[in-house]
Amino acid sequence: MFGTSSKRKAGSSTPNRWLLIGLGNPGKEYEKTRHNIGAALVSEYAKKAGVRFSSHKARADVAETSIGVGAQRVSLIAATLRCYMNVSGGPTSALANFYKIDGDHIIIAHDELDIPFQAIRIKYGGGDNGHNGLKSVTSGLSSPDYYRIRLGIGRPVGEQDPADFVLRTFSAAERKDIDLFLRRGIDAVELLITQGLEKAQNSFNK
Repeated sequence: MFGTSSKRKAGSSTPNRWLLIGLGNPGKEYEKTRHNIGAALVSEYAKKAGVRFSSHKARADVAETSIGVGAQRVSLIAATLRCYMNVSGGPTSALANFYKIDGDHIIIAHDELDIPFQAIRIKYGGGDNGHNGLKSVTSGLSSPDYYRIRLGIGRPVGEQDPADFVLRTFSAAERKDIDLFLRRGIDAVELLITQGLEKAQNSFNK
């Protein structure tokens, strides 16, 4: 049961509705940084789907689309948060409660230091691995049981502080591959929703 909704029991999700949240920091100065790759994925998803964001009272911008065909067609709420990464849990919980979506239909897209640049890993539940955004989301939802699209940004070379590294923009060489990286991230989201965790992991967790 989510932290801000004592009246709604787990398992009461609205059928065929998913929530995709891309973590990042607000403001132009952070927009193209490594730490914001999750938010960039959601923005690209909305662009691909041809839908526009609208302001939501939960300190978020949301866009609604649908994916799949026939009986498998589902509604997808894509959101970026208007708050700093380390307080992502409040808006995430508020959105989940507003749309009546439980953790088994929530996907968090985020940057991941511990896998190579462009690699994508998909998981359900688990720890936060020191990621302050995930730590806040887990706290806000009162549970670690939600899906994660882990977008690899690699680790800094040499002695650069990882905290500084994630707040830097991608290198010129990396920027050439960002569009493809984001498209693959979108494919991962859609495969997870339409085909399930095992098939998505078999395709991306190599």
